[in-house]
Amino acid sequence: MNYSQFLNMVPEYNLVLILLVVFFMDFCFSGRCSGKNGSVLGGVAIGLMAVMPFRIILLSGPSEAFGGLYVASQAVNVMKAILAFGTAIVLIMAEPWLKQSAEKLRGEFYMLIISTLLGMFVMMSSGNFLMFFLGLEMASVPLACLVAFDRQRRNSAEGAAKYILVATFSSGVMLFGISFIYAATGTLYFDDVAANITAEPLTILGLVFFFSGLGFKISLVPFHFWTADTYQGAPTPVTGYLSVISKGAAALTLCIILMKVFAPMIMYWEYMLYIVIVLSITVANLFAIRQSELKRFMAFSSISQAGYIMLAVVGNSQLSVAALTYYVLVYIVANMAVFTVINVVEHNNGGRTEMSAYNGFYQTNPKLSFLMTLALFSLAGIPPFAGMFSKFFVFMAGVQNGEPMAYFVVFIALVNTVVSLYYYLLIVKAMYITKTDTPLPTFQSDQCTKIALAVCTCGIALFGVASCIYEWIAAASL
Repeated sequence: MNYSQFLNMVPEYNLVLILLVVFFMDFCFSGRCSGKNGSVLGGVAIGLMAVMPFRIILLSGPSEAFGGLYVASQAVNVMKAILAFGTAIVLIMAEPWLKQSAEKLRGEFYMLIISTLLGMFVMMSSGNFLMFFLGLEMASVPLACLVAFDRQRRNSAEGAAKYILVATFSSGVMLFGISFIYAATGTLYFDDVAANITAEPLTILGLVFFFSGLGFKISLVPFHFWTADTYQGAPTPVTGYLSVISKGAAALTLCIILMKVFAPMIMYWEYMLYIVIVLSITVANLFAIRQSELKRFMAFSSISQAGYIMLAVVGNSQLSVAALTYYVLVYIVANMAVFTVINVVEHNNGGRTEMSAYNGFYQTNPKLSFLMTLALFSLAGIPPFAGMFSKFFVFMAGVQNGEPMAYFVVFIALVNTVVSLYYYLLIVKAMYITKTDTPLPTFQSDQCTKIALAVCTCGIALFGVASCIYEWIAAASL
């Protein structure tokens, strides 16, 4: 076996090196990751993850290893850099929570985060269904541990139980679909399946089962039932990670497999996508209006955003990959800004995350209220924030195939954008307009929170108007 092929997996072996550094530092501290030791470990982990996107961009290129099991295109490497950037933000925003609630478990938290990101990288670069499934499970199992990380809260264990149970069933359904595809084509390699696959009952059933399993990971309706309970139960930094990083990796992987492997069956999966997108955006928006708990509210918001992400895939063109990747980048900075504020308020308010806790928030914390408002406006797609540009490119990619049904789905998405504006404004109304006799006290954000919010706010303001960002992503997608 030629072990030098591992060197072609630049993002993956860099993550493994970071994982080993964090592991040995945690081992040397021998459970004394508190105070100065904890700060050193956190600084090293955050620093290494902050450098990771630049290493991927500068050192990675199109590569292949192990006979086609691993295939990395430039578009995939760009998405890996974006997800590494998002993970660095998660680690920064998690610092206040780790100091307060999980100081002695710092090492485990960092290792689980990095392990699940490694699984996502493998999943996105897979050229074989077996490699894809291994990457998917490498990402899913540490995520279940992260959801249950807050051992003092019953909701955390309950959310993890629901996540792992549904993940187990979805993995079984997906494997069932992959077995049908193997039975019909005699291979698990993506290129060979694409060359041999035909629209027959066995492959159609395999496509439906495979899509159902991956639809769970992206939280598409009707595979979304775990989302609200898991988001509510998980620690807030983990909820933020679930909502953007795992969703982005799964969405790009599904996009690549549909466009590359199931291209001869586009007439089947295209209409399946139409139905799922309309259901995801509409149902999630209607349920979001009814929520009074903010993390459950953001769970339904993320389901709706998943529908918008998948809208890019409908176009089945090179613009689809570029629009999807750009949408994920903008979604990361906007959503992580919201969860950073939620994290700060939660740990200065006795763990409360009800929307009513934000009544009169502007009176005592005007800066946090303002940054939260910017992030919500970006999620709603209000100009001139980056969210408006990301939605525009997704809508443009959705109608590339010229299908009348695609225009109808984009129209439904546009109507739902107005609905989403209404429920995002409910939070703004609570912060600025709703009066209360007992508003939250004024509190000082720590340095890590300020850094996370500064990065996210700069992204919200600049990613839309800095055209070089989208041009770089579009060039990689070619």
